[in-house]
Amino acid sequence: MRPPPLPHQIDVLRLVIDRVRDHQSVPLVAFDLDGTLFDNRHRTLRIVQEFAQSVSSTDPELSAKLSRLEDVAQISYLLSDTVRGLGIEHSEALKAISSFWRDRFFTDDYCLFDRAEVGAVAFVRACYEAGASIVYLTGRDVPAMLLGTVRSLRDNGFPIGVAGIHLVLKPDASMPDEAFKRSALPSLDRAGDLVAFFDNEPANCNVCLAHSPECLTILLDTQHVPGAPPADRGVQVVTDFRTA
Repeated sequence: MRPPPLPHQIDVLRLVIDRVRDHQSVPLVAFDLDGTLFDNRHRTLRIVQEFAQSVSSTDPELSAKLSRLEDVAQISYLLSDTVRGLGIEHSEALKAISSFWRDRFFTDDYCLFDRAEVGAVAFVRACYEAGASIVYLTGRDVPAMLLGTVRSLRDNGFPIGVAGIHLVLKPDASMPDEAFKRSALPSLDRAGDLVAFFDNEPANCNVCLAHSPECLTILLDTQHVPGAPPADRGVQVVTDFRTA
């Protein structure tokens, strides 16, 4: 059981809704996906379990160690840290698992295993119903993940495929996420005024705050890249999307 949300989180999320309602033009609320609206650790859990099954006859010892991974709470941001946490240190095994994971993680089919973060669907819907245009601004790429992303948003109950919804992905996977979001933020001006921005990466939040100082920039305290810079002063922090 999670502890109840802190009063600060409730205040910040309710302020987003209030700003949407009070905005005189077209208010935009932008959300990252992985680590923000979705817990993508379930994707990694599925892939590692599949790899364990695939080597059960050829390397039963490795398969048994990988089978200890049963819960997303065991999954670190880096796959190598997750695997080492299961007692697997051999470089060839790490290389094989990483290759198997990489071939699947960034694909349409496997993003369907993601699960919505607590309160995320209700909050995005509340923003939309209050009058916001929703922007899903994600580091996923168009060639490999567009179709699966649309299906996942639809199947989890997020607004998609209706007026006022924008889905913005990287043109290709090679572009770093921070550089992509830095370049994408100015283009959002075509759709309206950015009143709130949610991301799990402090660097992306800092980019948004520098671009739009009046925007409510909110960091989801889930997982982020190791060695990430601290969030700048002015970035708000929440743990999920519960408002009660």
